[in-house]
Amino acid sequence: MSRHRRAERRGAERPGAERRRVPRLAPTLLLLGCSPLPVLSGASEAAHRTAQLGWLMLILAGIVFLIVLVVLGLALRRNRRRDPAAVDLSEPGSRFVVTGGIVFPGLVLTGLFVYGTATLGIFPEREKPAYTVEVVGRQWWWEIRYLDPELPNRFVTANELHVPVGRPVRVLLTSADVIHSFWVPELQGKLDLIPGDTNVLSLKAERAGVYQGRCAEYCGLQHAHMGLQIVADEPAAFGRWLAAQREPAPAPTDSLAALGQQLFVTGPCALCHTVRGTPAHGSVAPDLTHFGSRRTIAAGVLPNSLGPLEGWIANAQAIKPGALMPPITQFTGRELRAVATYVAGLK
Repeated sequence: MSRHRRAERRGAERPGAERRRVPRLAPTLLLLGCSPLPVLSGASEAAHRTAQLGWLMLILAGIVFLIVLVVLGLALRRNRRRDPAAVDLSEPGSRFVVTGGIVFPGLVLTGLFVYGTATLGIFPEREKPAYTVEVVGRQWWWEIRYLDPELPNRFVTANELHVPVGRPVRVLLTSADVIHSFWVPELQGKLDLIPGDTNVLSLKAERAGVYQGRCAEYCGLQHAHMGLQIVADEPAAFGRWLAAQREPAPAPTDSLAALGQQLFVTGPCALCHTVRGTPAHGSVAPDLTHFGSRRTIAAGVLPNSLGPLEGWIANAQAIKPGALMPPITQFTGRELRAVATYVAGLK
C-alpha cells in the first residue's frame, strides 16, 4: 500500500479528522453568507437592515482594498528601476499623506456613519405583541417560558422557541448565572442576558422556517455548544403547536416506555427535570414534558433520536464536558433503553 493511500486511510479512520478540517473553512463560509449563522441575509425587517449595512461595509472595504493595491502597484512600477540609495526619506510628501491618510478615510467613514445611523435608526410602527416569552440563559442551554396572560396554561420548554409568522413576539431576556447573549442573525441583532436584569427584544419573522441562533457572549467551557433554534410557524401550525404544548405529558403506549416512566420518576432524573402530569418536578434542568417534539438534544449538540439520547443519558459528560448533568451509571442496558424510549415518546 502506498504512503499516500495509507495516509488517506488513517484520516478516514480518525472520527475527529473531518471535524478538525471544517473550522479552517469557517471564515470563507462566513464571508459567502453560507455559514451556520447566515449574517448577510434576513427573514425580518430588522435583519434586512442589518444585512444591508453589512453588505455595504463589505463592498466599501473591497473597494478601498483594491485602491490600495492599485496605488501600491503604480508605486512599485514607477520606482522599480530607481536606485534605493538615491531615495531621500526626508522628502515630506505631505499631499499624498493628507489625501490618502486623512481626507479619503474621513469621507468614507463619515458617509458610512451617516448611512448606518439612518438605516439602523428606522423604528417600525409598534404593534401589539402576539405573545410574551421569557428566555433565561443558563450554562449551557436556554430556558423558554411562555408568559402571556392571555394563555390560560403557561408552560416551559427549552432550546427551541416557536413564533407565529407575521406577528411580533415580545422576548424578555435574563440570565440565571453569567452574562449570555441572544443572537439569531436572520431575525434580530444580538442582545445580552444579564443576571438580575431584564432586556427586551422584539422578534417578527416574515416567512416560515427554522432559524439558527447562538450565545454570542463567552460564557464558559461549553459556550460554543449553546445553540438555539427559532421555529417560525404559520399561524395555524403555531396554534396547533401551542395547544399541544399546553397539555401534560402523554402516557406511555407500550411496556418498555412504561418501565422507562417508572425508572424516570423514581430515579435520579426526577430530581432535576420536570414532566408535567407525573411526580417529576425538578427545576434545575430542562423541562422534558414534550421533549420528543424538539429537534435537538443538549442545545443543538446532537440530533433528537433514540441512539444519541441513550448516549446522552448514560454519560452526558463525554458529550458536553462541564454540563450539570452527571453520568447515570445505575441503569442496566435494558433500563437505559426504556428510559430513552419513554423520554423520546414525550411529544
